[in-house]
Amino acid sequence: MKYKTIEIIKEQIKTNKIILYMKGTPNFPQCRFSAQAVNFLRQYLKNFKYINVLENIHIRYELPKFSKWPTFPQLWVNSNLIGGSDIIVEMYKNGELKKLIKKS
Repeated sequence: MKYKTIEIIKEQIKTNKIILYMKGTPNFPQCRFSAQAVNFLRQYLKNFKYINVLENIHIRYELPKFSKWPTFPQLWVNSNLIGGSDIIVEMYKNGELKKLIKKS
C-alpha cells in the first residue's frame, strides 16, 4: 500500500497547481492550524484543491515521509512544498503568498 499511496500523492501534487493537505475541510477545519491556512488562502482563492488527511489515513501517514515535513497542513504550489500554517501566515504578511498564488 505504501508505494501506491506515494504514487497517489505524487499525482495529486502534479495535477493540482495548488493543493492543501489539511485536517478537515475548508468549510469545517478540524484544527486551528488548518483553519488558519484556509483563512489566508481564501484571501486570494475562492476554491482550491484540498485533501482531508483525517479521512485519508494512508496519505496522512505517508505524506510527511514523502515531503520530509512532519505536520499538517501542508501547502503545495506548482509541485513545490511551501510549508505549513506558520509559513503561510508569514508569506501572507510579507506579500509573498499573493505573488505566489497569482503566478501559479
